[in-house]
Amino acid sequence: MTMQKLAVSANGRFLQLENGKPFFWLGDTGWLLFSRLNKEEAEYYLEVRRRQGYNVIQVMGIHHLSTKNVYGNGPLIDHDLAQPLLLNDPAHEGYWEHADDLITMAERKGLYLAVVPVWGAAVKAGRVSVAQAEAYGRWLGKRYAGRPNIIWLIGGDVRGDVYPEVWEALAESIKAVDRNHLMSFHPFGRTQSSTWFHARRWLDFNMFQSGHHRYGQGGNGENPFGEDNWRYVEIDYARQPSKPTLDGEPAYELIPQGLHDPNEPRWQAADVRRYAYWSVFSGAFGHTYGHNSVMQMHSGDRPGKYGANKPWQEALFDEGAQQMQHLKNLLLAYPFFSRIPAPSVLAGDQGERYERVVITRGDDYLLAYTYTGRRFALRMGVIRGKQVKASWYDPRTGFRTGLGVMDNSGITEFVPPGEPAAGNDWVLILETVPE
Repeated sequence: MTMQKLAVSANGRFLQLENGKPFFWLGDTGWLLFSRLNKEEAEYYLEVRRRQGYNVIQVMGIHHLSTKNVYGNGPLIDHDLAQPLLLNDPAHEGYWEHADDLITMAERKGLYLAVVPVWGAAVKAGRVSVAQAEAYGRWLGKRYAGRPNIIWLIGGDVRGDVYPEVWEALAESIKAVDRNHLMSFHPFGRTQSSTWFHARRWLDFNMFQSGHHRYGQGGNGENPFGEDNWRYVEIDYARQPSKPTLDGEPAYELIPQGLHDPNEPRWQAADVRRYAYWSVFSGAFGHTYGHNSVMQMHSGDRPGKYGANKPWQEALFDEGAQQMQHLKNLLLAYPFFSRIPAPSVLAGDQGERYERVVITRGDDYLLAYTYTGRRFALRMGVIRGKQVKASWYDPRTGFRTGLGVMDNSGITEFVPPGEPAAGNDWVLILETVPE
């Protein structure tokens, strides 16, 4: 498959392919792809995600400086980031040679890899100097500048004010030799890249990590938004100059709420749907999904972190993982680059917490998401036409149920199917009826 270069849209809100067609980022966190999977396993993982509609896989270039791949080979000489290790031996699967093969494998499937050059823990521990970051960045940029399916994610679950000079050096050194690929910053939980780097020329789009905490978890004000990931989008949307934004790490399916205590309740498919629709309908250009078992490629040969107990091969087919494609399909069915958030269309209170109704629209269509399936009213006449066609879209299945044609004026109340309850989520679709 021929891959196209990605670019930011003219209005600074979305990504597009070089042919001008829209690119809706549907990502998966396959963080340990390079280190945990052999070629056969990687082929299986990438093919399943391709068939499920994913087009971006977020991966760690290097997890720890002492990381080794499944064949027992590491990426560095003496754990020195400035000295990448190339074996150049066909009889052994060198770390970077294996990574190269998986990048090619993903390219053949039409998948982009969003690569974190080095995970934030190594930098946070003070084990990476500015000089090492610069040398490594130049090496990475030169090695992969010609690859069509790379996206760079600086950082890696770390705040941008932790050794910021290292992050700046890494980003600038990559960009100095690689102008072909987009770049962002993957931040620590409940923070966003724009706090530190929005104005940087190397940052092409913003990313935030809404994280794994539920409402009320997290002390000392570290979780002011709770589960309201749409709030991060609103902040980024208001910044100038305009840059695209998305949730690069929301709550993962089947990970404990709060992350660290396996005795806590686990996030379910309904929760990952809510995070996706809330953020995208608030103005995000795409969304990244994650699963507790898949993100660490958990199998029975080692204890799972964060209480993971399902093999990653089985977890690939969990409900939330398969349902993400319905959001992508819905957004790509309508004019893409003119879509805007439209909270003022709601007649009445948007609702607190789970009751919130989130609305997005173009000129000829409107989409309203309710997580609880509660009734709500809209101010009609915002999209074009004297009449509109209404339907309910099921985020679980992607099926539509028609409601018929109605006048596009006044205030109209809509009652979703089923009884109101958390997880009875629906999308109302209004479409202009041509005159």
